[in-house]
Formats: sequence, structure tokens, C-alpha cells
Amino acid sequence: MINPSASGWIDKFFIEQKFSLENASQTTDTFYHQVRETGFIYGHIISFETKSPIETKGWFKQEISKVALLNTLYATFCSTEKEISPENFIKQTVAFYNQMNPQGFNIFKKILPKNSPSLTLEKIIDERVQTNDTIISKNFSHLVTNALLFIDVLAFRQYLIHGSIPEKYLKKIEETVVNIVTLALKVKSNKTQYDDLLIKLFEASIRYSKFSKNSVQNLETIQLDYFTNDLEKYYLIDVAGMALWSDGKIENNEAYFLHSLANVLSVSEEFVDRSISSTNLFITKHKKDIPYFNYSNPVKHFYDHTTQSVVTLISRNKKRLVKEIVQSKELMVLLAYSTRRDLNEKEKKKVKKQILDICKTIPSLTIFLLPGGSLLLPILIKFIPTLLPSAFNENLEEIE
Repeated sequence: MINPSASGWIDKFFIEQKFSLENASQTTDTFYHQVRETGFIYGHIISFETKSPIETKGWFKQEISKVALLNTLYATFCSTEKEISPENFIKQTVAFYNQMNPQGFNIFKKILPKNSPSLTLEKIIDERVQTNDTIISKNFSHLVTNALLFIDVLAFRQYLIHGSIPEKYLKKIEETVVNIVTLALKVKSNKTQYDDLLIKLFEASIRYSKFSKNSVQNLETIQLDYFTNDLEKYYLIDVAGMALWSDGKIENNEAYFLHSLANVLSVSEEFVDRSISSTNLFITKHKKDIPYFNYSNPVKHFYDHTTQSVVTLISRNKKRLVKEIVQSKELMVLLAYSTRRDLNEKEKKKVKKQILDICKTIPSLTIFLLPGGSLLLPILIKFIPTLLPSAFNENLEEIE
């Protein structure tokens, strides 16, 4: 079983997944519909289209996104190049991202000169799926940021066909996505609190263009004839449909907008009907797990969806955490007190300081040192006694 947070996961992925030439014979429609069913288009990935099933229980969203991006890029490589060589794929993908050069990517050229191509690609993908700077922002922008990862797939296809990314392609497709979403929200029958949030999330997620609310007035002013491939057209329609769904349904005038968009793009009405149906089915089924659709109580939602991540972090670092805690007698006493009574402010500050000191010594726990990370500390402190009962109770007896 691969661990997307451990070095060497890409090589292990290709060892575990026995790809065949069938992967190189997919039609555009088959490929796109399979990708959409995994949730990749919507930025909420629920599965992978792989020959051997991949169990993701206990994975972080970022880990799932990393494997999904790799798998989707590889499927694009197979269908475009008509070959399945992992070595050629990795070489081409690294070269593609070198040319794509996302913000902050130059650092890899300086610190990873001796890495193998697969390890270099691991670092690139890790950087690519990062969302915004703070933990709270990450929790809520994940949907849009990772829905826009399909732009990488589209650009990669262009790179494979032309040997380079067409000039201004990334800027053009980002601007088009944001403009179409803006127009879609304008035609909505029922305005909701999510509309402004969605635009803000798109604005925070785009990398190659600047956002302007006044840049487009109607579909005719968007240069949609620039996009000639069905994958690009399908994606633009689905993104618009996702924006329109935010109030829970698509009204007649909103469906008309999608059909009008499809007409300009020369896409069949059947695709639009299937897009509306697929979007409604997917979001209805997974709405409770998608942060964007649970924004009405952001603090509660943040804690609900972060608790499991903290528990996973503790479990993965259990032995090291136990060792560090046991070495601090004062912390042990305070943790013992916290299970029986509320700590006073002075005691809480001591616990916070000592826990943060421990986090500094464990690389995986440095998340608690990032902006917003202190909000997670109460969750960490709460679960230390319950997840580490044996070691904790033994030391409680010594203290008493």
C-alpha cells in the first residue's frame, strides 16, 4: 500500500498498478467521464480510476489529491502518446512542470539537483496540490483549488502535443474559467451567501492571471473559440454547472445558460443534460463532506473536519509523541489535571508552550506551528490521553 507522504510513493504506485495498453486506447469521452466520476473535476476526490483499488482510509485530502493528480496526468499521457512507459511519463511530466513554473517552483531546481526524476516529481506534485497559506484557508479553499488542478491536465496534454505549453495558454484558460463562473452566478435565480465566497475562492486559487469582476459582460465577449478540444469544453461546462448548483438546484434559466454555453462551444445538448445530472448526483451525495457547501458555520465545520486529521497525525507519530511527553514531568502532571478539571490560564499557557516545543522536534507535527495551527492544539491535547492510554496511564500512576 502506498503512502503519498513517504518518499518513493510514485515508484511504488507504478509497481502496484499494472497498467496495460488499454490505458492508451481510451476515447476522450470515456476518459473525461471517468475522471468526473472520481470527483477530480469537482475538487472533491472520492476514488481513483485504477486497475487495482487504492484504499484511502486515514489519508489526508492533500495525499488523495497527489495520487489523483498523478493518476490523471498519467492517463492523459497514455491516451495522447499511445504508450504506457512510466519512465517516459515521469520525464515528460517533470519537463512540463519545469516549463509551467508555478509560483515557488524554482526552489526545486536549487535543492533537488541529485534527485531521481520520480522523487523530483513527488516534490513538484506536493507543491502543486498545496492550497492557501493558513490551515483554515486550506480547509475551505480545497474544493476550488483542486478543481482547478484539471487545468494542469489540460495544459499537460497541450505540452505533449506541441512539445511546449502554448503561449499564454494557462492565463487564457484561468481567465475563461473565472469569467464563465462569474457569468453563471449572475444568471442565478436565487442569490446565496455562497456566491461571493465562490468567487473569492477562485480568485485565491488562480495562479497565472489577475481577477477582474468587470472583465466580461456576456458569453459573446469571451473568446471561447480559442478552445478546440472536447476536454477543455466539457470542463468549462462542468465548472459552470458546479457554480450554479450552490443553492441546491438548477433553475430553467440556469440550465438555459449551460445550454447556451454548450452551443457556443459546439457541445451537444446531451452532454449538458448529463453534466447537470452528474453534478447534482455527486454534490447531493457528498455535500456534507465538501467544505464549500458547509460554510454557514465555518468554525464548527473547521473543527469537525480537522479532528480526524489531527487524530491521524497523532497515530502516525504515536511512539515519538509518547517519548517526548513522558520526558516532560510537568506536562504529564498538567495533562493529568486536564482530564479531571479545567486548567487555569497559566496552566493552559504552559501546556501550549510545551506541546509546541514537542511539535518542533517532530517534523510531521510542525503543522501546529503554521498560521492557524494553534487552533488545533485543543484537539491535540484532548486526544493525547485517549489515543495513548497505556503510556499515559502508566505515567499517571508514577505522578500520583
